[in-house]
Amino acid sequence: LRLKMRQFVLLLVSAGRVGAILGVVCEQKDVSSYTHAWCLFLCCIQDGNMPRDKKKVNAADTVVTRDYTVNLHKRIHGVGFKYRAPRAVKELKTFATKMMKTKDVRVDQSLNKHLWSKGVRNVPYRVRVRLERRRNEDEDAAERLYTLVSHVPDVTSFKGLQTVTVDSE
Repeated sequence: LRLKMRQFVLLLVSAGRVGAILGVVCEQKDVSSYTHAWCLFLCCIQDGNMPRDKKKVNAADTVVTRDYTVNLHKRIHGVGFKYRAPRAVKELKTFATKMMKTKDVRVDQSLNKHLWSKGVRNVPYRVRVRLERRRNEDEDAAERLYTLVSHVPDVTSFKGLQTVTVDSE
């Protein structure tokens, strides 16, 4: 019991969650002090006075622009012919939601035209897209940010292309 309690106290101190109270108690060697530290820890949790780390800046709250290559071929595999282009648009929206962590995703007209350019059945296998996380202009919008998905034209080959963060101008 003594070893487990000491490891627990050291774990809490190293995680920076408990603060100076357990830091002092950790230096002592008897079991009662560890039990005392455990009781103090539980009291801090119940009171809501638990010291927290500094508030971290959420990366999903910043405005950013990135270029991605999306493999649509694997995303619409097994979909019926008359549903392939609409499913490709839906899959691009889910991709943008995952990458940019915004629920509001808007597809640009040029990208939509490119997806439908070969008809409903023959969707391009891959597409290079630019995802822009932007601030919402509406005052009464549910979300502060939205993602605009647009087409990156003139890609001759998709070989070796990486995700690139584009400098905002």
